[in-house]
Amino acid sequence: MKIVKLLLSSALLVSLVGCATPPPRDPENLCNIFMENRDWYKAAKDTREKWGVPVHVPMAMMYQESSFKHNAQPPMEWFLGFIPIGRASSAYGYAQAKTVTWDQYARETGNSWSSRSDFDDAMDFMGWYIYKSNKINGVSKWDAYRQYLNYHEGWGGYKRGSYRKKQWLVKTSRKVEARSKRYAAQYNQCKEDLDRSWLWRLFFG
Repeated sequence: MKIVKLLLSSALLVSLVGCATPPPRDPENLCNIFMENRDWYKAAKDTREKWGVPVHVPMAMMYQESSFKHNAQPPMEWFLGFIPIGRASSAYGYAQAKTVTWDQYARETGNSWSSRSDFDDAMDFMGWYIYKSNKINGVSKWDAYRQYLNYHEGWGGYKRGSYRKKQWLVKTSRKVEARSKRYAAQYNQCKEDLDRSWLWRLFFG
């Protein structure tokens, strides 16, 4: 019986990996990302409607976190150069969410079957986190710079100003802010086309 369960688990894992969406071919252009992955656009719109989060902010943050790789995680650390001792953190998936934070998200939203390697769930998680950063620390949902600082340092860390001693993080957050602005400008150019094509597919397949 144990062997059967193991085989079934292995088959499920293989099927999930096999159907995983590869990173977009042109991650620098939000319009091309959504044209290539229409389901991602729906997930981004659902997040906007549910959490009041603009489409471009979580997408810019996700690019920085994982480059849109479903199984992204921190590199393995090694002892003596060849003995694996684990990873720097439990961050995993599209959103690079840590286990403890993902578990909090699952409890608060009731999304107990969520997966960090599922784009829809990862986008919803980021919407939830941005929403919480707004409620807890008063950071605008449109402020990609400060939202990313919250995302990286945690709500308590941001409130304490821990990022002020991390110039590399401040620099990275500015990169996220700049990408967010580029994504926003691109989205404004293609939003009508995306919505039109999405509605067409919805009603006519």
